[in-house]
Amino acid sequence: MTSDTPKDLEGLKAAGKVVGHTIAEMKKAVTPGMTTAELDRVGAKILEHFGANSAPKVTYNFPGATCISVNEEAAHGIPGSRVINAGDLINIDVSAELNGYYGDAGVSFQLPPYNDDILHLCRSTEETMMSVINHLRAGMKVNEIGRVMEMEARKRGYKVIRNLCSHGIGKSLHEKPYEILPFYNPRVTTVLKEGQVITVEPFLSTGADYVEQQSDGWTLSVTDNSRVAQYEHTIIVTKGKPIILTSA
Repeated sequence: MTSDTPKDLEGLKAAGKVVGHTIAEMKKAVTPGMTTAELDRVGAKILEHFGANSAPKVTYNFPGATCISVNEEAAHGIPGSRVINAGDLINIDVSAELNGYYGDAGVSFQLPPYNDDILHLCRSTEETMMSVINHLRAGMKVNEIGRVMEMEARKRGYKVIRNLCSHGIGKSLHEKPYEILPFYNPRVTTVLKEGQVITVEPFLSTGADYVEQQSDGWTLSVTDNSRVAQYEHTIIVTKGKPIILTSA
């Protein structure tokens, strides 16, 4: 969608604020020994408190309020009986609907004891996301997102996961453009419009180029010993600096 009215901007900011707050509170709540289902219940209660709905549950009947991925899991991890251990790499991805508007964000982090390589991966992924966001302006080609994303990842010593994409969002969880590739595709000629609402979500990898869907029909994992981190914000494209909607 494009945010054309004060009502749109207010609705998008409200949904984004709930998403950012939920992620921050879930991150604070993580302790070794808890299950991903227990962590998901923390997020579900926060969404309920704000009168928001889990977007993946409403849209796709996802079997959880949030997506929680651990270690070899890169995205769309189903909350369940998996126990979170010290030293695990965790990704929390929250998408919410509030009063007809949607927000989507994610964060990756490691529980102590810390590993310098994992810390660098997470920090580099966040830096890549912010570099892409700060680069965007109305009138630019959509494929600039992928060009900058891959360039920033490579500069930091990582690959991008090529089958996990950013996307349009706003009045539904996934809108046009449905797949904003994380690499440069010269055949994409569409341009970013003023007021356009999109996610920016790089998935940086220490080895794998692709993730594969697991037997549960949802979880996307690497098949080697690499690790993947994701950072994501929902933003509004402007003629100047983009508006980040999902900060805590």
